[in-house]
Amino acid sequence: MAKSPTSCGISCAATAIAVFTPSGTEVRTAVQMVAHLSDSLRMASGELEVEPKKVPFRYSPLKELVLYLLPVPKGVPTSPELVARKPDDWSIEVADLREQLNGIVQRGSEALAPVHPAFGKLSAKQWGVLIYRHMDHHLKQFGA
Repeated sequence: MAKSPTSCGISCAATAIAVFTPSGTEVRTAVQMVAHLSDSLRMASGELEVEPKKVPFRYSPLKELVLYLLPVPKGVPTSPELVARKPDDWSIEVADLREQLNGIVQRGSEALAPVHPAFGKLSAKQWGVLIYRHMDHHLKQFGA
C-alpha cells in the first residue's frame, strides 16, 4: 500500500528533528515528544487506555470548533498516561512512530478507537484531523 502524503510528511518531519535539533537536553525533549506522539497513536487505536476527562469540548458545537477552527492551544495539560513511558533511543522512537502511524493509515477507520478520552465519540475523519493537528503542533515546536 502506498504511503499517504500525510503519513510521509509527518514521518519525514520526525526524521528532520534528528537533523536539526541540537544535542543535549533538547534531544531528550525531542525524544520524549516523539514517544508522546507514538503513545497518542496507541491511544487512538485503543491499545493504550487513557482516563476519560469531563471537559466542555467533548460536546458539539465546541468539539467541532476545537477540532476544525481554533488554533491548538499551548500549555494544555497532557494525560499522564501519554507521558509516563521512558523513551527509548531516538532511532527506535522514530521507527516506532512511523510504525504506529503507518498501522493506522493501512487499517483505516478499523484501527481507531470509538471514543477519545477528552473529545468523546469521534468519526474517522475527526480522528484523522485530530491526529494530524496534534502531530503537527508538536513537530512545529521543534521547527519541523
